[in-house]
Amino acid sequence: MRFGLHFMDFTLPGEPASIAPTIAATAKATEDAGGSWFTAMDHYFQMERFRTAYDPMLEGYTLLGFAAAHTSRVRLGTLVTGVTYRHPGLLSKIVTTLDVLSSGRGMLGLGAAWYEREHDALGVPYPPLAERFERLEETLRIALQMWDPAQEGPYVGRHYHLAETISHPAPVSTPRPPIMIGGNGEQKTLRLVAQYADITNLTVNDPAEVAHKLDVLRRHCDRLGRDYDAIEKTVQGGTLDPLVDTDAFLSRMAELAALGIEHVQLRNVAPDPAGWITEFGEKVAPRLAEIEPAA
Repeated sequence: MRFGLHFMDFTLPGEPASIAPTIAATAKATEDAGGSWFTAMDHYFQMERFRTAYDPMLEGYTLLGFAAAHTSRVRLGTLVTGVTYRHPGLLSKIVTTLDVLSSGRGMLGLGAAWYEREHDALGVPYPPLAERFERLEETLRIALQMWDPAQEGPYVGRHYHLAETISHPAPVSTPRPPIMIGGNGEQKTLRLVAQYADITNLTVNDPAEVAHKLDVLRRHCDRLGRDYDAIEKTVQGGTLDPLVDTDAFLSRMAELAALGIEHVQLRNVAPDPAGWITEFGEKVAPRLAEIEPAA
């Protein structure tokens, strides 16, 4: 089983001056520990369910570009970008730029967006949920069209109209950067995963819930003619601290791996995220790597 680190807590000693060196050190430590991903938050404000809107938060893609310069192997992406945050054509260009400058390590993480306060505060439109899902599907189609060298013509959808989907240079990743969709919604989110995505990121961690969500995903794949096994399955690490109770964490990961989960995304732990992931790499990662996901 593989792991990555999700950088979501910027409330660090000595911030803001300490934030940049901490991100650089943590990204490098994640790679040195054997991590496969380094992901960033993509919010304007810190989440109120985690801290407060007044706690520090950085723009996600600038952070990832900075992390790219301090790493050479980990894949880089947001977990995940709300569809309302950037115009789809611009977002595709941003991910292409990250992919080119990281030598093929960029990925596109997308979700339907949920944090209304940050939209209202900064004057970003926040349409109803049904429309956000419509925009999410159109954004997926636009990204795929922009990354297809055979298609440089217009895109005409209900919400977006692009006269030309020119995107040069092409991404370094072949055939394109991986697409990850985050969320657990059974009717829309997991259907979009089955239809468009390379990776599903489930935010639930309970094995029974995960089993149910994967069963829903499999049914969507069967209906759409998609190979279920071709979709990478990842979860967020949840509340178990692998350094505090390593055996309980590994037991949970073994249960999830038996369901087909291949990857777990851990969150950075303040005040010393680089030290934390280094210790994880020494004490937990070798045992995690011994857990074999079910085929």
